Amino acid sequence: MTDQGSYVEPSYERDTRYITTRITADGRDGYPVEPGRYRLVVARACPWANRAIIVRRLLGLEDALSMGICGPVHDKRSWTFDLDPGGVDPVLGIPRIQDAYFKRDPGYPRGITVPAIVDIPTGAVVTNDFPQMTLDLSTEWREHHREGAPDLYPEAWRDEIDEMARVNYTEVNNGVYRCGFAGTQEAYDAAYDRLWRRLDWLEDHLATRRYLVGDHITEADVRLFTTLVRFDPVYHGHFKCNRVKLIELPNLWGYARDLFQTPGFGDTVDFTHIKAHYYVVHRDINPTGVVPAGPDLSGWAAEHGRADLGGSPFGDGTPPGPPREVVPPEHNPVLELLP
Repeated sequence: MTDQGSYVEPSYERDTRYITTRITADGRDGYPVEPGRYRLVVARACPWANRAIIVRRLLGLEDALSMGICGPVHDKRSWTFDLDPGGVDPVLGIPRIQDAYFKRDPGYPRGITVPAIVDIPTGAVVTNDFPQMTLDLSTEWREHHREGAPDLYPEAWRDEIDEMARVNYTEVNNGVYRCGFAGTQEAYDAAYDRLWRRLDWLEDHLATRRYLVGDHITEADVRLFTTLVRFDPVYHGHFKCNRVKLIELPNLWGYARDLFQTPGFGDTVDFTHIKAHYYVVHRDINPTGVVPAGPDLSGWAAEHGRADLGGSPFGDGTPPGPPREVVPPEHNPVLELLP
């Protein structure tokens, strides 16, 4: 493996300067919604990409928007298509997602990130703006949703969803990274305190309600889930977010299990890829590259009892069918334990 780069900083700040071009129904940015024209590039290891995988599956966009999957381990240059024959994406014909970024901008100066949506005819990245990307899948791609697709971004709840997602992003989704990549004790202590203040708030918030906002799954739940499912395997130890494990927080643990057992969530999770990515790539945190064998994952299949709080996963909608892109059973043995 070539140089994977460094991640620790005196006080970690995420670069959020993304390509903000949007794919919309009216094509106002030059990229209209067209089935078959675009390819969603993801890595199952990445929490930000996992959001897009879940939303695409819940909405039934598989026929309209194809998906390329990068491997879990990358170098400092780019995510790579090492899972595909010959190490080349079969649709885009490239070995690295970096190639699609350089097709858009030969001098692209920022991070080569997933998820990214690529325009297949030109081979150029359209956007890697992951927060807007999933909202657009819910709103701009509505004509191509499956029958029974849930409304993940209902108009009546949008202000509340946006605020919940905003705070959870700064304090939890990015908060775990702020802990893990802190290069000083002071920066780590401050990040740790912020993370746990919000997790304690969420633990209380979920004591009397099944979902974060409203009475069914929304975008806010998708965004929190992808951090929670990585918490015990990675963030608790590798990122030193170790006050307690997720399994020791009754409401958050029940909430996370409820989502995991909902079609479209747990069946997108690849624990093998998740652990390989963090423990192998972040060599300035884990110099040996040794990947831990634990934790025991069987608890994800345990009864959660959250239905007693009311609500239903899909509101007036229906569950998605079986996944098109299947996680290898050995990468997520929990799925074999579910009914």
